[in-house]
Amino acid sequence: MKEISKISIIVSFVALWITSRLENDVQTIIGFVFIFSFGILHGANDLVLLKNLKAKKNRYFSFLTLYVTVVLISALLFLTIPVIVLFLFIAISAYHFGEQHFQDLEEYRWKWLKSLFYFVYGSFILLLLFYFHSIEVQKIIRSITSYDLQFFDSPFALIISGTTLLFFFVYNFFALPNAKKTVGTELIYLGVFAIIFKLGSLIWGFAIYFILWHSIPSLHDQIKFLYGKYSFSNFKLYFTSAFFYWAVSLLGIGILYFFLREEKLFDAVFFSFIAAITFPHAFVILNMFKKKF
Repeated sequence: MKEISKISIIVSFVALWITSRLENDVQTIIGFVFIFSFGILHGANDLVLLKNLKAKKNRYFSFLTLYVTVVLISALLFLTIPVIVLFLFIAISAYHFGEQHFQDLEEYRWKWLKSLFYFVYGSFILLLLFYFHSIEVQKIIRSITSYDLQFFDSPFALIISGTTLLFFFVYNFFALPNAKKTVGTELIYLGVFAIIFKLGSLIWGFAIYFILWHSIPSLHDQIKFLYGKYSFSNFKLYFTSAFFYWAVSLLGIGILYFFLREEKLFDAVFFSFIAAITFPHAFVILNMFKKKF
């Protein structure tokens, strides 16, 4: 994973250089391309992961039915009680981001404290992005919920999460021997993220973090879990098994855009779709990390 982090930071600096040379609209288009490629792909093999976790190869239809049911219920709840599900979606996404980023971290004395660290880190990343793009974020939230929820782009929420994260870093430095070498590096990473979020568009900033620091490392871990090690040949196996679900997801998003591109409803439906597939995906990855590979 250290090699991936080195590559990610180099590409992040390249992305920072690109940011200053592209118009916001172009950044947004490229950002969506990244999200719809590696971003969607990294969650397209959940059923295969689930089958391996359960170790029952002949229950594909049961897993598929359960997964689709969870997705549909999540989408329905997002459309009926959007405020509650929006908070839940952001909370689960925050934990999921932190879990992926720090999955090699030493065990805490209390597991709940490690889980809280995951959540705080991911929350800070999202709130930092939201803060720098408050107008766009409020527009999207309003289209989803019909309310103005100032919490997500509030400097107060960002300060609280940042202060809490700093306390965790101090704790990691003194309580976890191997973490001493990484705390300073992580603070540098956060500085890079802040600059990219500040200078780039909302979608571009999110795409850089989501692809380089979440999706690609997640693909690496999933391939290692499924096939024993990461290699290009194993990536091809992963891509082959994930291609159908990836293509169906892209088709669904394409259909939504075709029919709703001129409607405010598109934001609500699009994000309900993303949230719906995030809930079961986060659960699958949580269980994958519980197994050592």
